[in-house]
Amino acid sequence: MDFTIIKHAVEVDHGVKRISMRFIKELANPQRARLSVELCATISQEFERLGLTTLPRTLPVSENEFVWVIQQDSLLGEVADVAAAVANLDKFGMSPVSQLFENNPRAKKGLI
Repeated sequence: MDFTIIKHAVEVDHGVKRISMRFIKELANPQRARLSVELCATISQEFERLGLTTLPRTLPVSENEFVWVIQQDSLLGEVADVAAAVANLDKFGMSPVSQLFENNPRAKKGLI
């Protein structure tokens, strides 16, 4: 798996790039017919190694979906990390901001 092209594209676009899962799959394993949960987890680990994160955090298995790939050490990357931590706390009923996701229901889905 060589995602350096994605890493460079994210850097060129100031730390964020919208990319299709079809393109990511082709870079990860062009011989594979479909994405799987296991392959998506491996892709996420490789992105992490390259200093990248995604929104949604859990990569979708549909090739028709798009994800945001974000440079982790950017301002947006740090904000995404903090938001994901708050979403995980909310998932376990320990949210420091109780009505945050009631007012923004789509945000929680992309952060967990």
